Amino acid sequence: MAGRRVIDKLAPPSPHRRALLRLCAALAVPLVPHAPLHAQTIFTGELAAPRPVAVLFPDLPEPVRKVFTDIIGGIEEQLHQRVQAWPLTAALDPAELGAALRRQGVRVIIALGRQGLKVAEALDPALGLVISGISSLPDGDRHTGICLSPDPALLFTRLRNLAPGVRRVIVVYNPQHNDWLLRLAREAARLHGVELAALEALDLGAAARLYQSAFAAADNRRDALWLPTDPTTVDETTILPLVLREAWNRAVPVFSSSFLHVRKGALFALYPNNIELGRNLGNLATAMMTAEPPPRGLLPLREVYAALNLRTASHLGIAAGPAVQRSFQFLYPEP
Repeated sequence: MAGRRVIDKLAPPSPHRRALLRLCAALAVPLVPHAPLHAQTIFTGELAAPRPVAVLFPDLPEPVRKVFTDIIGGIEEQLHQRVQAWPLTAALDPAELGAALRRQGVRVIIALGRQGLKVAEALDPALGLVISGISSLPDGDRHTGICLSPDPALLFTRLRNLAPGVRRVIVVYNPQHNDWLLRLAREAARLHGVELAALEALDLGAAARLYQSAFAAADNRRDALWLPTDPTTVDETTILPLVLREAWNRAVPVFSSSFLHVRKGALFALYPNNIELGRNLGNLATAMMTAEPPPRGLLPLREVYAALNLRTASHLGIAAGPAVQRSFQFLYPEP
C-alpha cells in the first residue's frame, strides 16, 4: 500500500489524464474567438524586471490548459521571474502583439504548439525563438526547441529493463514526419544492442499492410513493436486497434510514445513531465540571449514520466512486482 501511495502522488490527477487524451487534437484546432489582447502572468513569486521572455500558447479551456500552465510554471521557476504568457485568440493581430512585446523588452519567444509557432514566425525575426508542444516538424532543423516525442534511448532502456530478451524493435513510420526521430532511434538501438527494423509507410494502407506482415513474421520471444507519435502509421481509429489486437493475440510487446496507448493495451509508454520540460525550455531561452546561442534543431523529450499496463505485463509473462511498479508514475489498471 505504501508503494501505491507513492505512485498515486506522482501520477497525473484525473483531469490531467483527460487533458492528455485531448492534447494532440487540441494543439491543432483553430484559434478560439477573439478576446482582448493581454498577457497572463502565471508566476506567483516576486516580479523581476525586465521580463525578456514571452510564451505564446493556445487559449484553451481546462483541463487542457493545465498542460500549458504547467510548462509555463516550469519556465518561470527556471528563470526565477515572470514571463509574458500570451494566450492566442482567433483575431490576434501580429502587429499589435509585436508592439506589445517590444514595449515589454522581450528578446526571446517560447512558442507552444503549432499555433504558437505560426504566430511567432509572423513576428520580428530578430527575436530569439524556442519551440515546444509539437511532436514532430518536417523542417525542425530550422528551429531550436524540445518536441513531445520521447527520446528513443529512454524508451529502449525501459524496454530492456522490462523485457531483456528483446533483440529486435519493429517500427512503422512515415519519414515525412519522423525521419529525424529514426536517426536518433538507430543510434539508440545500436547502443542498446538491439536491431531496429524500420519500415517506411506514406499512407494508412501501406502502414496496415506492413503491420500485418510484421506480425506474421514476428517472434514474441525476441521482437517488440514501437508506436511512435505519427499521424499516418499510428492512426488512432484504424491502425491502433489493429495493432493492439494482433499484439495481444500473438503476445508481442508493444511500447509507445503516447500515454493514451497504455490504457488501450500497450505495455508501457513515456509521456511529458511538463514542469521539467518548462525548466529546460527556460534554459534554452536563457542560452538564446548569450553570445553563443544553442544550435538549431529539435531535441527529443527527455523530461518524462512512465506508464505501465499491469494487465498486459501479466499477459506477456513479465514480472511487475513492487520494485518495478515504483519505477512507473502511472499504473493501469490501478492496483
